[in-house]
Amino acid sequence: MGIERNWAGNLTYRASRLEHPSSVDELAALLAQGGPVRMLGSRHAFNDLADTDGTLIALDALAPVFEVNDARDAVRVSGALRYGDIAPQLEAEGLALANLASLPHISVAGAVTTGTHGSGDTIGSLASAVRGLTIVTPAGETRTLRRGDADFDGAVVSLGALGAVVDVTLDVEPTYEIAQHVFEHPDWDAILRDFDDVTGGGTSVSIFSTWQRTDIADQIWVKQRLPEAHELARESLFERLGAEAAQGERHPILGVDPIACTAQQGVAGPWFERLPHFRLEFTPSAGAEIQTEYLVPRADAVAAIQAVRTLAGQIAPLLLVNEIRTVRADELWLSSSFETDAVGIHFTWKPEEDAVRALLPTIEAALPPTARPHWGKVATLDGAEVRSRYPRFDDFAALAARFDPERRLVNPYLERLGL
Repeated sequence: MGIERNWAGNLTYRASRLEHPSSVDELAALLAQGGPVRMLGSRHAFNDLADTDGTLIALDALAPVFEVNDARDAVRVSGALRYGDIAPQLEAEGLALANLASLPHISVAGAVTTGTHGSGDTIGSLASAVRGLTIVTPAGETRTLRRGDADFDGAVVSLGALGAVVDVTLDVEPTYEIAQHVFEHPDWDAILRDFDDVTGGGTSVSIFSTWQRTDIADQIWVKQRLPEAHELARESLFERLGAEAAQGERHPILGVDPIACTAQQGVAGPWFERLPHFRLEFTPSAGAEIQTEYLVPRADAVAAIQAVRTLAGQIAPLLLVNEIRTVRADELWLSSSFETDAVGIHFTWKPEEDAVRALLPTIEAALPPTARPHWGKVATLDGAEVRSRYPRFDDFAALAARFDPERRLVNPYLERLGL
């Protein structure tokens, strides 16, 4: 097949063939051939969302698209391009995105169709920046949807159930700089007591813990736009948490060389070199790992974190690091922050999938019943239960049926969701 495993190595694809069409016409013809089919992006899904026993189609051989509009408030890009590919081009135009995920290695289409996000109380997921997209359906038809169209809010976070996303139009803004600070050993009780202040302490805030201890977290990473970043070092917020500024560069996973991480210590730099945790030219995170994430409404966040805290003894032996981030509400039907400001509780696990899967039902039972699993990561929650947590899921199912009436895009993952 050429590509047999996903990025983390925990999944072997079952597809009988992998195709790389070099034009949209070739893609349409390939889709029109019939049979089960799925799209393959940068292979960052940790579950079988992108898998099929038929044909996998990667869009990386299509001619790259990068077009800034006349108003200079949007850019149309190929869905197969990675955020790390388009960010320097935007910077060269004096433009920027509002946010990025923790790693720039992911493809634009793959990220938005799974609701992937960065962090920030006032910043939406990567999908919330989408103002238009072009989809080639399983029948080989090209459809363009724009923000405000009747089906648009259902078509952005689509789980690959509508077709091949060949290009995406994203909101952009004038470029800006970010400075990043790391604080160590904050007190958990103080964090939870002042949770809104903590997550509002920067443009983007991440709380990291190994749960080896339940009284203190390991690190808080604070990314702040200039000129506000100049004031951060003088603020007392993180001192109130009992935290101290890190004396040197840090990696989110304790003991790992920070060479792969973006610059810290308050050194200002371009948005795309600070908003991600990891640099494009390095393997991010641990490489060999498993990831799980649950997003809860902000109102349930403290209770959800406390639930995880009570399970620390079971979680810590399998955990590389736990990250807590925030996401602004949006109106996208299958977004995990649909109609609610959300807090993501993200687990990066050691590559011990059987043990992780055995533990997840305990975590899922302890979390509030509002928790929504990240679509591209490992979870064990029943499909019917997942559906019940999305008020517009039935509308999405009807939309998917219109785009794919023969159900050729439906794989075991989507079957488990009732599609």
